[in-house]
Amino acid sequence: MGFAEYDRYDGLGLAHLVRKGEVSPSELLEEAIARVERHNPTLNAVVHKAYDEARATAKSKLPDGPFKGVPFLIKDIGMAVKGWPMTSGSKYLHGYVPDFDAELVKRYRASGAVLMGKTNTPEFGIPGTTEGRYLGICRNPWNPNHSSGGSSGGAASAVASGMVALAHGSDGLGSIRIPSAQCGLVGMKPTQYRNPGGPDDRNRAHGFVVDHVLTRTVRDSAAMLDWTGWPEADAPYAPVPKARPYMDEIRTAPGRLKIGLYTEVPRGVPPHPDVQGVFDETARTLEQLGHTLIVKKDLPIDWRKLYRAQGAVSGAMFVATIDELKEMLGREPAPDDLEPLAWASYKGAMKLTPSMVGQGLQTLRIISRQIIALWSEFDVLLSPVTLTPPPPIGLLDPVGVEPREFNRRQSQVFGYTPPYNMTGQPSLSLPMGMSSDGLPIGMMFTGRMSDEATLYRLAAQLEEARPWADRRPQVWG
Repeated sequence: MGFAEYDRYDGLGLAHLVRKGEVSPSELLEEAIARVERHNPTLNAVVHKAYDEARATAKSKLPDGPFKGVPFLIKDIGMAVKGWPMTSGSKYLHGYVPDFDAELVKRYRASGAVLMGKTNTPEFGIPGTTEGRYLGICRNPWNPNHSSGGSSGGAASAVASGMVALAHGSDGLGSIRIPSAQCGLVGMKPTQYRNPGGPDDRNRAHGFVVDHVLTRTVRDSAAMLDWTGWPEADAPYAPVPKARPYMDEIRTAPGRLKIGLYTEVPRGVPPHPDVQGVFDETARTLEQLGHTLIVKKDLPIDWRKLYRAQGAVSGAMFVATIDELKEMLGREPAPDDLEPLAWASYKGAMKLTPSMVGQGLQTLRIISRQIIALWSEFDVLLSPVTLTPPPPIGLLDPVGVEPREFNRRQSQVFGYTPPYNMTGQPSLSLPMGMSSDGLPIGMMFTGRMSDEATLYRLAAQLEEARPWADRRPQVWG
């Protein structure tokens, strides 16, 4: 037996019903399972189903955390769940099953969430779309002919279609914010190291990758970060502690903020007219709410130099990852183990010299300081999340499109999100509008280092001023 009103509530709302005894965790789980079974053939959002384990969990004594009894999904990349496969979207990892829970997974369990499966991701999270040979294409609930974004596209598709109220994602160069924008969700990339990466966080050594959830409401995002966002005892890089709970922040007016407006990208590609329209409307809303707008036609940053540095560091990290997998799996990757984009990335990175990687790290350090210093002029920077609305399936096909052409096409769609993975600043996507053909368009709000508080206050204000909760995609319910 399920719970037909399931999609009327966010995660906190469902947990409230569980505490009041109006619905059981098992009823919520069965409703979530029914929705996965109904919509997954169209969307391919969920790639591992752990229904039996989830049913046993739902019937057990659950922790009394903020999401008690709420069904939950984990992204299938870099996040170990004991006894579940972890493929990172690659055939090369077929059959790999971790024998431990990552620290963040432990915290999700302690929140009372009922883990029920894993979501789709492209190979090693490289593309900004969730399309691949091994796990297949994940589609957008608003129009299944379009991308759900990447690399947390499975999570976004699952939440946007109503399978679950919230799901885990990760963001290395935009992988929470891009799919949130393309599926009409709230997607916070927290401050670097705000959420735990242990016990084995070697793949986060460059600091770009952070984890959090994709949600339909601001309060679900705030509540989960309150629950998970505290340092591990042995973490070497703890962020600045928050002043008070984020749930308190969303109930606090943001005051009169100085907000920078910025739409330029390194290649000088102008935003799609629909994206520009949502940007302009968002700016008008911010002005109506009493904020001061500061137009920035350009930021004094050498973006090309920054991205060259990032490419060297990311490339070196990818080589190290493949080398570690060789040792763990006991074999070299065969030609068909890696898809063309990942293979080209690996082979290209093998040509890096120690000096190129070292200079890359040095450049990232210096330019990150330059970027962070810009926040002396404003409190929040507003930009689009993507240059275009969600692209059609196949435009960014990492298997069928030659890698150089693939990267050229990506540069025509993306470009705003990566710098804030490099600086470590919190950056938030909000569903501020729709394209002329009914696809979501997200706007990105980036704050000072460790200042999620201001972003959550502003997000709650915008959610009230321009509500999005009643928007429904084609694939829903």
